[in-house]
Amino acid sequence: MAAVSREGHRRGVRRAAEGAGAGQERVSAIQRSRMLVALVEVARERGVTQASVAHIVARAGVSRRTFYELFEDREDCFLAAFDHALACAAEVVVPAFDGESGWRERVRVGLTALLRFLDEEPGLGGLLVVDSLSAGPRALECRERVLDALIAAVDAGRFEGKTAGESPPLAAEGVVGAVFSVVHARMLRQRAANVNGARDGRGARESGESSFLGLLNQLMGMIVMPYLGTAAAKRELTRAAPAVRVVKRFQADPLRDLDMRLTYRTIRVLVAIAAMPGASNRRIADTAGVSDQGQISKLLTRLEHLGLVANVGEGPAKGEPNAWTLTPKGGDVERAIHAETGNQGGQTP
Repeated sequence: MAAVSREGHRRGVRRAAEGAGAGQERVSAIQRSRMLVALVEVARERGVTQASVAHIVARAGVSRRTFYELFEDREDCFLAAFDHALACAAEVVVPAFDGESGWRERVRVGLTALLRFLDEEPGLGGLLVVDSLSAGPRALECRERVLDALIAAVDAGRFEGKTAGESPPLAAEGVVGAVFSVVHARMLRQRAANVNGARDGRGARESGESSFLGLLNQLMGMIVMPYLGTAAAKRELTRAAPAVRVVKRFQADPLRDLDMRLTYRTIRVLVAIAAMPGASNRRIADTAGVSDQGQISKLLTRLEHLGLVANVGEGPAKGEPNAWTLTPKGGDVERAIHAETGNQGGQTP
C-alpha cells in the first residue's frame, strides 16, 4: 500500500509539474487574454478611437507595464483582437460556405453564418465591421484583405445563370460594399441603442433594433440581383433562413471579479492543489517551486480567505499536516485559467 501511495504521489507531482511548468507563460497568456477582452468591451462602449491604453488596463485589472510587455502599442493590441475576431468568424462562415454546392446556396448559407455571428458576438463583430475603419493603417490593410476574399466569393456569380459573364467585374465590389454599408449602419444604431438602453436598463433588442439575421433575405436579394435578375432577387425575399449553429466563443473576463493579483506563483499553487487534492503545505511548496515555508503559508492563507482553497486536514493544532483542496470557486478559477490559456494563448478579447 505504501508503494502504491508513493507512486500515486509521484504521479500527482508529475501532473502538477507538467501543468505548472509553463506557469510564467500561462500568466502572460491570461493577462494577454484579459486585455483583449477589455479592448473589445471598451471599444464597443466608447469606440476604438476612445479606447486608450489607460482604459484597457483599468478594465483588465493589469498594469501599464504588463500591457507594454505584451503589446507594442494600442494598435498592436487591436490587431491581436482583430485576428481573434476574424478567426472566430471564419470558424463558422468558411465551413458553412464550403459545405454547399452552387453559388447562390453557398453565398446564402455563408451570409447566414456571418449574420448569426454578428448577433451572437457583437463585440467581435463590431471590431471587424466598425472599429477596423479607425484603428490605424495596419488594421485597414487587414480589413481590405478580408473584403477582397468576400468580393472574390461574390464575383463567382458572374458565371451563373443565363447571363453568365455579362455582369462587370466591379459588380461584386459594389455588392459587397453595399452589404457592409447596411451592416455598418445597423451596427452603429445598435451601439447607440445599447448606450441609451444602459441608462434605462434596456438593451439594443429591447430598444427596437432587430437582429442582423433579419437582414438576410433583403441582403441576398441585393447580392443575386446583378447576376440572376429581378425574379431571383424577389424569390430570396421569402426564403427561410438556413440552420447554422454559432458556438459562442467570446466571454467576459471570468477572472475580473477575483480580488487578487494573478501571479506565476499563484497559478502554480492552484495547479498543484488541483493535481494533488489533500496535499500539505510542504508538498505544494515543493511542486510550486516556493522554497520559503512562511511564504507558502501566507499564500495559502490568502487563497483560503478568498474562498479558493480549503484546509480539510486536522492541521498543526492536532499534530497533523494541513490538507488543501480547491473549493468550487477555486475549481472554477483553475478551469478558467486552463480555458483562457487554451483559447487565447496561441491566437483574440
